[in-house]
Order: sequence, then structure tokens, then C-alpha cells
Amino acid sequence: MSQQKRKVYLDYNATTPLHPEVQKAMRAAMKYFGNPSSLHEPGRQARKLIEDARKTIASFINAAPEEIIFVGSGSEANNTVINLFSCAGLRTCEMLSLKTVRKEIITTKIEHPCVLESAACMEEQGTKVSYIGVDKYGKIDMHQLKAALSNATALVSVMMANNEIGTIQDIKEISRIVKKAGAFFHTDAVQAVGKIPIDVRELEVDYLSFSAHKIYGPKGIGALYVRKGVVFCPFIRGGHQEKGRRAGTENTLGIIGLAKAIEMRKIEASEEFKRLVRLKKRLKDGIEKNIPDTKFNGHPTDCLPGTLNVSFSGAEGEAILLYLDMEGIAVSTGSACASGSLDPSHVLIATGIPQEQAHGSIRMSLGRDTTVEDIDYVIEKLRRVIKRVRQISSVSTKAKDG
Repeated sequence: MSQQKRKVYLDYNATTPLHPEVQKAMRAAMKYFGNPSSLHEPGRQARKLIEDARKTIASFINAAPEEIIFVGSGSEANNTVINLFSCAGLRTCEMLSLKTVRKEIITTKIEHPCVLESAACMEEQGTKVSYIGVDKYGKIDMHQLKAALSNATALVSVMMANNEIGTIQDIKEISRIVKKAGAFFHTDAVQAVGKIPIDVRELEVDYLSFSAHKIYGPKGIGALYVRKGVVFCPFIRGGHQEKGRRAGTENTLGIIGLAKAIEMRKIEASEEFKRLVRLKKRLKDGIEKNIPDTKFNGHPTDCLPGTLNVSFSGAEGEAILLYLDMEGIAVSTGSACASGSLDPSHVLIATGIPQEQAHGSIRMSLGRDTTVEDIDYVIEKLRRVIKRVRQISSVSTKAKDG
């Protein structure tokens, strides 16, 4: 007998609901409305909240407070780093040597669109950009990386954990290779912070991006770690905020929300990791048992605990998504930032999956509110949805051929 319709959210990689403790912290902070740059008491109160939050966030990744810059999003953080090396103020930023000697960028074919589009923009301006390929699991080709590095390489940017397939890169080893070549290293850790342990000292990264709304914090706030002593140039200008590194009145409420989300990650992440691993295995096993002709994408072990990307032969991902939505189940066909596109996932294509198979893929990302009952409901409904979508696809194909 079919279960009653329920609401199941499996799109935590796109965004997460506010943690109850984050909501409380932000509500309590609403009375602190002062401009943090003002010298009067309301301003000083807001400034203290921000600096306390900065310490909390820095400590979580083993950084110094002054190495944390608050920005509007993970995308802004990534854009800031990629655009460093086209900065018009290179001379004043003491980067002239990089401009004349090192002016090439290396990234990968599976980065988030905000990195890839920024890199493409740099190419249009004359910067040489190399795109490193990946294996069938989404792991970058270290041989390609080594071959691409030269004394002209200024920056290498590699995502820590992929937003579509969940594959986790060996950032420590990549950093070692990059540093040996004398280049700066940036990692987009938006999907990784708060989900897997991160120590910027151990990883030896120069720049690291993350965002609040991926870890049960508010939207519109992110942070960029900039290692002390590395080059930096503001992406947004016009004010002295963030020690002149990011203009604009600080988002006090957002910053407090991010800090509280980080606090809760420190408390909950370890147990949640174990629970999500178990739930993902239950989901994967259920799909394997009940739905034929499926393929799981991403690395089988070096993967985020709550990310499962699946290809269903003979089915369209958009159709699967819409039919699941009718059953109260929210999933994704890939990156939320690229969901308006009908093109197949650039991440899956980079792993060597045929276009047809990439078109038949969905991403299910689990989170702190996901339950066993949710997983069982999804398995039951997904089995029926795939059968129906495949039947429709088969009829459509026969009609075209006939």
C-alpha cells in the first residue's frame, strides 16, 4: 500500500533551512542596528558582535581573525580571488612582479560556474587559463596539473568538494604541488566547510571561500580566508570596511548568523556526518535494489556524506525532478546556479559520461532534517517515477521513429 504524500527536501547542496539556533541568534541581534563603522555606542556594539563572530569563524578553520574577510556570498569570494590577477591597482597592491612575470591561471573543468565564468572573463581580457581534466570519479588529473604549472602560473583554483557529485579533492597534495611551483592556491570550500574537517594551516591554502546558507545559516553572507602575507586586491571598492578589503557596510545580522551556524556545526557536524553516511547508503542500496539501469556518479568513498548523484538510463532528469516534486520530493538536476540551463551538467560530461546519460541524472543531497522515513518514501516514489518517465520516453522515441 502506497504511503501518504509527505514533504521531503533533498536539495541541501543548493541551500539549507535556517538552524533554529541561528534564528534565535539573529532575532536577538536585531536590536543592534548601529553602523559598525560609527564611533558612537550603537556602532561600537555592532562592531563588537562582528569581531566576536570573526574570531568564532576563524577558529573553526584554524585561521587568525584578521585573515577572515566578510563578503556577500561564496560566489563573491570566488570572484574576488579569480579577479585578483587582473586588478588595475596591481602597483599599489604590490603585485607588479606578478603582473609582469606570473599572469596565468589554472583551474578545473568541474568548478562552480562562478569560477568558470570568472576564468572565461579573464581569458577574454588576455589571461591564459588552463582547465585541468578529471577522471571518471571527478578526481583531478595530477599529471595534467603538474604539466600545466610553470613559472608563469600566478594562481591555481581547485574546488574542495564538488557541489554536483560530492567528490572531495586531495587539497593538501594539490597545495603541495602548487606551492612547489611558486604559485598561489585557492580552494572553493563552499560545499565542504561544516561538512568535513578543515584546517587551513594543515592544508596550506592561500585563499579559501565559504558561505553561510550551505550550513544552515542565512543567505547573503559568506567569508573569504586570505592567508596573512599573500597578495590581495579589493573586488568591491569604495569604503574602508574589512580593513579596506571589501567596501560596503557590514551585514551585521548575516555575520552573526554565519557565526552561530559555525558554532552549531562545531557541535553537530561529527554525528551528522555518520548519520548522513548511513542514510545515503540506505538510499543508494534502495535505488540499486529497486531500479535497474542506474549509475552512481562521483567518488565512492572520497565524497560528501550527504550527496548522491544518480543517472537513470532512458529518463530525462528534468522530468524526474518534476514528477518527484508532484510527490512532495525536492531534488536537483545539478548545480542550482545552472538549473535554468537545458545543457547537460558540465561536471558529469567532464567525467566522461555520455550526454544522454548526463541528461538523465539527478542530485539528491541530504541534511540535518532528513530521516529514515524520508529515505524510504523517496525510494518508493522514485521507483514509480522512473518507470513512468521511461515509459513516456519510450513512447516518445517510437513516435519519432514511426
